[in-house]
Amino acid sequence: MTIDSHQHFWIFDPVRDSWITPEMEAIRQDFLPGDLIPVLETNGIDGCVAVQADQSDLETEFLLQLAEANDEIKGVVGWVDLRSPELYDKLEVYSQFELLKGFRHVVQGEPDGFLSQPEFLRGVGQLAAFDFTYDILVYPHQLKEAYDFAKKLPGVRFVLDHLAKPYIKRGELEPWKNDLKLLAQLPNVSCKVSGMVTEADWVKWNKSDFVPYLDVAFEAFGAKRLLFGSDWPVCLVAAEYASMKEIVTDYLNSFSVTERKDVMGENAIKFYNLD
Repeated sequence: MTIDSHQHFWIFDPVRDSWITPEMEAIRQDFLPGDLIPVLETNGIDGCVAVQADQSDLETEFLLQLAEANDEIKGVVGWVDLRSPELYDKLEVYSQFELLKGFRHVVQGEPDGFLSQPEFLRGVGQLAAFDFTYDILVYPHQLKEAYDFAKKLPGVRFVLDHLAKPYIKRGELEPWKNDLKLLAQLPNVSCKVSGMVTEADWVKWNKSDFVPYLDVAFEAFGAKRLLFGSDWPVCLVAAEYASMKEIVTDYLNSFSVTERKDVMGENAIKFYNLD
């Protein structure tokens, strides 16, 4: 089974979704399952994981409603206040929803030191009791902090989103390369091969631009801990779905059939416990 491990849905709200700036005009509109499912079918994708884009309980409920109504959505990564003193009770309630697989907080928008906050560490640590996962969304300068964070919580299954958004447009590898390899030393951390086109030159990127970054990711995590993801519809500011997918599938041509299947779906199925 081929799985897109990372995509989003929203009913566009210019105030709530202020991160979608005017230069991102292509995605300043609604994106719902009816828009994505034909694209998945055209590109040979059997299912997807819907990831939160808004930090609210309503977002989690919205995604779960979409997942319940559309078989192609195999799992949801929602949002919950991980610093709340009532978190455990909330997780008990959420554990009743089979399609809810984990949670994410947009740490890339938080100040340095956020991941080391005792309340946040305690909250993320509670996810393990319910077999929930946690998606790490950070920028390159936050990777060392992410390493310290994940190392303190060996019982939690983590996945790094978008390779931590390396500076592909500028062609920079260091210190991202070393910091990514450091994080990859932790066996409880996987990584999504996703979000790359939006870190490149939106107009003039070439497939070759991504090869050095993919080389690092595969050297660091190996084919058993990498998950393909589209980051649709965000990717549309720089590439159509087919072009974005091709970057990864072309790179995988030299890999074994088993390794290709792992990256393009099997790893996502195992990580998120998808049916």
